[in-house]
Amino acid sequence: MRRIVIVAITKHGAQMGRRLIKQMESYDLWYMDKFRQGDEEALGIQLFSGSVRKVLPELFKEYEGIILIISLGAVIRMIAPLLQDKKTDPAIVVMDDRGENVISVLSGHLGGANELTRQVANQLGASPIITTASDVQKTIPVDLFGREFGWEIESFDRATPVSAAVVNEETVALIQESGERDWWKYDKPLPSHLHLFSSTEEAQSTSFQAALVVTHRLLSNDEEDTFLRNGVLYRPKVIVLGMGCNRGTSLEELEQVVLDTLAEQRLSITSVRNIATIDIKQDESGLIALAEKYGWGIEVFTPEQLNQIKLSNPSETVYRFTGAYGVCEPAALLSAGAQNWLLEKKKSGNVTLSIALVDHLTQLYRSEVSS
Repeated sequence: MRRIVIVAITKHGAQMGRRLIKQMESYDLWYMDKFRQGDEEALGIQLFSGSVRKVLPELFKEYEGIILIISLGAVIRMIAPLLQDKKTDPAIVVMDDRGENVISVLSGHLGGANELTRQVANQLGASPIITTASDVQKTIPVDLFGREFGWEIESFDRATPVSAAVVNEETVALIQESGERDWWKYDKPLPSHLHLFSSTEEAQSTSFQAALVVTHRLLSNDEEDTFLRNGVLYRPKVIVLGMGCNRGTSLEELEQVVLDTLAEQRLSITSVRNIATIDIKQDESGLIALAEKYGWGIEVFTPEQLNQIKLSNPSETVYRFTGAYGVCEPAALLSAGAQNWLLEKKKSGNVTLSIALVDHLTQLYRSEVSS
């Protein structure tokens, strides 16, 4: 849960802060000690004396979001010396001490100030004031695109000019080869200057000023030159690694097989979602260490579940030891909800590896049909 603090320096601001923390129980509250009511320690409210400028450096380090019930001009002067980078600065929101206006000031997208502004304004019945162009125009926020699904931006180098192209309604190629498809949340059609393509090959012959590329693949040099010269690359979490191994296989061996295979298949490790295996391997120390190192989950299946997948080469040997006719191949398909493999099976030393891709396009179609 994000750490958010409300800071007040006036009597009315302190009172409003007290009301807010009752509604938003995860928020902290700091206000000047001259407004002490005696119950602050019991409520977890922090008191300070002197200028709020003295406590701001501490709050910048400790909190992901800071709501200041202080005038906008004063806030700008106080935070200016503390600013470092939009990827690390906390979300800054300002509101007046009558609770009429809530203003997103800093780190609107990456820091979440815009969303925080909406939340607080909704609680107070106030006016949310957001000036970020993509929010006002209801278009794609380049630096947040796919964030709710866990997509990662490969590089921020071109985020600013690409964002400018999107909001200035220049022709933008949006190439999505994988990942969740329900990212358009507005109650209006996709703007006409955003052109959707299902592959880089499909977009190759078109003319555009900027590109958004969503893929699990490693791009070729030609693709990078064409699409990332003024483009942003997103990595959706869509790769499932079906894995089997002999008992006691080391982290180093497991990791090397994964790295080598992903490189051979021209797949990005950033797009790996999880490892899938048989339930008797859920305590395998090497697999656990590998998952922890890269922040992957581990999904396990019983032999009965694995045997539901028909294999072209079922193994009697594997069946004798595990009760399943295969481990890595069916585990990959089951976890990904896929019909086919990107890589059916590779055996290397003590490790077997299969790779499957989560097919969100099929899943979205099924969801729409069922609804």
